[in-house]
Amino acid sequence: MSAENRSTPPVRSTRPTRPGYDPRVGPSPDRRRPETELGPSQRLALSGMGSFDWDLDRGIFDLDEAGLDVFDLRPEEFDRRPDSLVLRVTPEEGARLDRALRSALRSGGRSYGGYFQITRRDGVKQWVHTQGTILRDETGNAHRLVGIVRDATDELARTSAGLPARDDEGDGPGLSSLVRRTTEALSHAVTVEDVTAVLTGAGGLERFGADGMVLALAEGGSLRVVAVSGEPMMGFRGLAMRRLDESLPLAHAVITQQPLFVTSFADLAERFPLLRPYLDKVDLDAAAFVPLIAQARAIGAMGLFYRKRDEFTPEQRALIGTLAGILAQSLQRAILFDQEREFATGLQASMLPRHIPRFEGAEIAVRYHAARSGREVGGDWYDVVALPQHRVGLVVGDVQGHDTHAAAVMGQLRIALRAYAAEGHPPSTVLARASRFLAELDTERFATCGYAQLDLASGTIRAARAGHLGPLIRHADGRTGWPGVRGGLPLGLATSLDLQEFPETQLDLMPGETLVFCTDGLVEERGADITIGMEALADAVHHGPQRVEELADHIADSLWQRWGSEDDVALLLLRRAPDPGATRAPRMHAYVHQADPEGLAETREALRQALSAWALGHLADDVELAAGELLGNVLLHTEGGAVLTLEVLPEPVRRLRLSVQDRSSVWPRRRSPGESATSGRGLLMIDALAARWGVEPRGDGKAVWCEFALAAATRPRAGRRRES
Repeated sequence: MSAENRSTPPVRSTRPTRPGYDPRVGPSPDRRRPETELGPSQRLALSGMGSFDWDLDRGIFDLDEAGLDVFDLRPEEFDRRPDSLVLRVTPEEGARLDRALRSALRSGGRSYGGYFQITRRDGVKQWVHTQGTILRDETGNAHRLVGIVRDATDELARTSAGLPARDDEGDGPGLSSLVRRTTEALSHAVTVEDVTAVLTGAGGLERFGADGMVLALAEGGSLRVVAVSGEPMMGFRGLAMRRLDESLPLAHAVITQQPLFVTSFADLAERFPLLRPYLDKVDLDAAAFVPLIAQARAIGAMGLFYRKRDEFTPEQRALIGTLAGILAQSLQRAILFDQEREFATGLQASMLPRHIPRFEGAEIAVRYHAARSGREVGGDWYDVVALPQHRVGLVVGDVQGHDTHAAAVMGQLRIALRAYAAEGHPPSTVLARASRFLAELDTERFATCGYAQLDLASGTIRAARAGHLGPLIRHADGRTGWPGVRGGLPLGLATSLDLQEFPETQLDLMPGETLVFCTDGLVEERGADITIGMEALADAVHHGPQRVEELADHIADSLWQRWGSEDDVALLLLRRAPDPGATRAPRMHAYVHQADPEGLAETREALRQALSAWALGHLADDVELAAGELLGNVLLHTEGGAVLTLEVLPEPVRRLRLSVQDRSSVWPRRRSPGESATSGRGLLMIDALAARWGVEPRGDGKAVWCEFALAAATRPRAGRRRES
């Protein structure tokens, strides 16, 4: 660990005091030992100080017994690692200490010091002061830091009646330090919700030295409470929207733009009777109501509440006023951001389809999630188009950029692509025409897009991509996979480069299977391989519920943190209705893609599991062997994948039927191979294993089937070939 990445020694867990030991004084010396025999450590301990020795090169941090007492740590809890101490402070405090240490190490100086807060074992906040000397080698590189740590709580409590004093380095809990730390904390807040999170989160009330807080914003002629913080403020949580008049002290501060400092709640209740029911529920002694003024206008007010306070010194009033001014500026930026974001998301929502058509034999669910950061939204979209002959078109896309221009381009492109799809063009033509349309618009934006046409009767999918992710498919048995869908360049860019080729890929969606289309915001994170996100999505889909509405919610919940990134997300799911025959007789389907070498083994395992579940495990060897031969013929001798169906035919037949469907019109031929031939025995083997087998035409292809008798005692005799 480099010196610049090390932090000072604050900690989180604490140590109970030992008998006869006062943590604010130090361990008691042995009464039998003369004071003249006290060593340096004992003398430091008597002053409430502990010492430390930090070897920066080895990353070892030695802390003596008195130092452990300052941090309220047991010896067995400390492993001599600086990181163990850093866990004691809030991330904000730890980052500040890190910056101070780096600055001291880089400066070439010999001293380092600062104040920070830890949380003791009993939950009490404690101020700690550290001061050290930086030891450097002959080249000036820091290799060791030696110093002291001490409990500074009483010291700070005595200064300015609770107003923390400035430390020697200008980096302690003084006025300038509190202002800087508050500014840093609020600098990352983008929305009003972010600002309130800073105030109500760890360290929020400590910045004001308060025990409770109420924050309200002025909206038109009303005052809306947006945050209540602090354990004593539970009784104030009933405050909501109020008319902006002088009936409440917060509204009074907004109207007059003047702060109000109160040290008598009896007087406060008499002046503002509406506040009396709330004051009766709290055990507090003083309050400060300050307006939040930005650009000479009061945008809201803040109420700070205190215990055991009977006055507000000029220094305390100045601190509260300064922090209120910083808060007002942050809130004004956040309010403007929220307003612009509301406008942008409204524009985006108006561009997306208002209603998703319903189709017999399919469930469809869509979701859209706006980017968490950024002032405006982007150009992600989804669409579902009803097509002739019981077909449906599925679209997801993403226009380059994250602004209202991207959303406007998206709206035009979505309508154009929808029109091309409704005309009945194949996916390759739809994408080519959409690319030309985008190139002819007065914009330099390009767009990625995925488009698929699904025949709901047969389950056949024709899919094409334009620089976009292909679909994810969840099979009926829960397996998930990203089939290899060929693609072309993004829309607009493809036309500019005269490369408007968008090759199609044919897939099959079996009954009970689900297709998942999404934009890259769901799976892509800056600085990370996109395959990590794709695996996370596949895992969420695999473990999700069957119904697509519930599955869409499950994906959102599972990947919400990823959705909280800088990109928008469009999500579209379609599940083909389960085979109704499965409720009358056992039936399973599987699709084996030609480019999926593991699919064959997975299908064999699925066959065994299905036969075992149907109490037909005695047929597993014969069925698996026959399925391997039929699937192998398809994968070797055709240009597409295979659809396998295994079902128990109902009475009076009571047979087990295995069927493998492909898109080739060439029928298999039974022949007699010679002794040295390496192929041609597949149909002979099926003829020997099955009771019957045959070939049937299926749409633009065929299905080769075979049947097995269900009697467990004897194997059925070789049957006759039947063609129909």
